Amino acid sequence: MTPGGRLAEHLTRWLGAWPPASELDVVGEPARMRPGWDGRLHPVMGIASPEGGVLSVPPAHAGPVTRLYAEEADLAALGPRVPALVGYPEREWFTAVYRWTLAPASLPEAGEWTAAEDPGTPAWLRPFGGDVLVARDPETGAHLAGVGIKKHDPYGHELAVVTAPEARGRGLARALVAQAARRVLDEGAVPTYMHAPDNLASAAVAAAAGFPALGWTAFGLTEEPAPPAT
Repeated sequence: MTPGGRLAEHLTRWLGAWPPASELDVVGEPARMRPGWDGRLHPVMGIASPEGGVLSVPPAHAGPVTRLYAEEADLAALGPRVPALVGYPEREWFTAVYRWTLAPASLPEAGEWTAAEDPGTPAWLRPFGGDVLVARDPETGAHLAGVGIKKHDPYGHELAVVTAPEARGRGLARALVAQAARRVLDEGAVPTYMHAPDNLASAAVAAAAGFPALGWTAFGLTEEPAPPAT
C-alpha cells in the first residue's frame, strides 16, 4: 500500500467509512462498541476534512443521529446533543484539530525507544504499551519529554507528547514527534496528531514536526478518565 493510501485505509477501519459522500455521513460502526487502543470504549468518533466528514456511532444509534443531523443541519448544534442520544449523558462533546503527515520534519533524533513496561518509563507513558520514545537528561537521567503511540489500527497511529515544565523551550517535543512519525511511517502506518483548537503550543509543535494544518477536524465524545496511577 502506498503511503498516501494509508490514511484512507486507517479512517475506513477506524470510523467505518472513508471518504465521505456528503458534508457529514453518519455511519453505524460495530467498532464503537469494542475497546479501543487503551482498552476503553470510544462510542462516538468523527473526522472531517474540507471535502466532508464521517461521524461514527454504534449501529443502533445511526438512525436517530442521522435524523437529528437532518433537523440541525449543523455539526456545532448537533454535537452537544449526541452524548445523551447515544446513552452517555455524562460525557462531553469535544472538537480538536486533526493533523497527519507523510513527510515529517528532518529534525535530529532527541530520544530513545524503550519498552512501556520498563520500570524506568514515566508513569504517563506506560498505558500506551509497546515502545515509547523518551528523552532524558544525559547527566541525571531525569525524564525530560516523551511520546506515546495510540495504535488505533495497523494503518493509523496517533502520537501524544508531553514535555516536563523545566525542559520546555528546547525544541524537544517537535524533535521527538518527528522522530516518532518517521518510525510510524517505516512500520507501514500513517502518523496522526490531535490538539485542542486553542492549544497554540501544541499546534506549534505539530507544525514544526511536519504536521501541517490542512483544515481537518476531529470530534466526538470525551474519553473516560484514566484510572489513577499506582
